[in-house]
Amino acid sequence: MRPVIPYVVAALLFGLGGYGVLRRRNAILLLMAVELMLNAVNLILVTAGVTVGSFTGQVFALFVIVIAAAEVGVGLAIVLQLYRLRASTAVDAVPLAETPPPAELAAPRTPEAGDLADSAGDPAAGPDSSAVVTR
Repeated sequence: MRPVIPYVVAALLFGLGGYGVLRRRNAILLLMAVELMLNAVNLILVTAGVTVGSFTGQVFALFVIVIAAAEVGVGLAIVLQLYRLRASTAVDAVPLAETPPPAELAAPRTPEAGDLADSAGDPAAGPDSSAVVTR
């Protein structure tokens, strides 16, 4: 077998997948392009294994297939969550910077003097409602 032909096909597949990763804006098509690149790597591994005469390439290709299956599961879960939040699968609309939390959630509220007087006579406030914890 001439190993040049599978290597050229794998290089074309990898280049096509790389182009798809760089040019696509849809998350589903982006995942498909990554899968195309992984399949090109599988083709190279199997061809190298056959050329050398060992099963090492096939074993590594099997590992790549397992990792690709896990990547599809996690990737599709992320895409579904993105679609639920944004109603779009465009990767350009995803905010990459982390936004600070609102002021109400940023720091815990400290009890004030008026809070003790309000909760002292309230039986629904609980037995420890009159105690003030200071730090």
